[in-house]
Amino acid sequence: MKRFLQRLFRRFGLEIHRREGRARTHLGPDRDSLEGVLRQIREAGFAPATVIDVGAAMGMFSRTCHAIFPQANYLLIEPLEEFVPSLRKVSRDIPGTRFKLAAATASGDSTTLNVHADLLGSSLYRETEEGSDVNGAPRQVQTIKLDQWVEEQGGMPPYLMKIDVQGAELDVLEGGQAILADTDVAILEVSLFRFFQRGPVFQEVLEYMKAKGFAPYDFLGLQYRPIDDALSQVDVVFVKEDGPLRTIHSYATPDQRKRQNQRFRSSVLSGVSNELACTHRP
Repeated sequence: MKRFLQRLFRRFGLEIHRREGRARTHLGPDRDSLEGVLRQIREAGFAPATVIDVGAAMGMFSRTCHAIFPQANYLLIEPLEEFVPSLRKVSRDIPGTRFKLAAATASGDSTTLNVHADLLGSSLYRETEEGSDVNGAPRQVQTIKLDQWVEEQGGMPPYLMKIDVQGAELDVLEGGQAILADTDVAILEVSLFRFFQRGPVFQEVLEYMKAKGFAPYDFLGLQYRPIDDALSQVDVVFVKEDGPLRTIHSYATPDQRKRQNQRFRSSVLSGVSNELACTHRP
């Protein structure tokens, strides 16, 4: 439909561009935000018993999620001690919240974390960027396996899991296979370029998640790299391929389709009429 409208309007020397501002739906003006995504999932009937926030940093994801799912229990994992004061406050503000100062990986014991100057970019992987000190300072941190820690904390499915660990997202999942099997929604930060040595890129993450029975459901948090403004990272919302959030494959109800067709037809005819009036104006 979009290509058809573009061709039609191009005949009259017009171009169609996305209107500035947030995506608007019946759920509100910010459908493409984290809040909008979580509201849509809630409206579709999903409610997690436990939210797992890996790479919690200051706990902002959990705070946002708690506003949508206040009945869930929250388990947060973060390796940087600099964020402990913020996480303690989250634990006080959100009942049933527990956090662990550690890095979630495929194995236990300890590992080296590359602590970046901005803290938020810290990663278990070294970046491929040359000519800068982006990788920061190495620091030994405790590691845990997601399966073991969530079980110790009494986490109950269904799970909503968010993982933002700068390239090591699949390492986290390798240590959380049992949890992943009981997860209905998984939000992963994914890179479109190989920013991290050994770090997976978009297609590899999609293939991994498909092999685990998940399909992409939504996208948010688009980031563009400063070197050339190319899309660099995106948060991908995965859901079970055969789960309850994918039971409906229709685009619209008959009534919704009728109203949409009326709007499109009115918009097209109005645009054509206005353009014809302008071209015939003396």
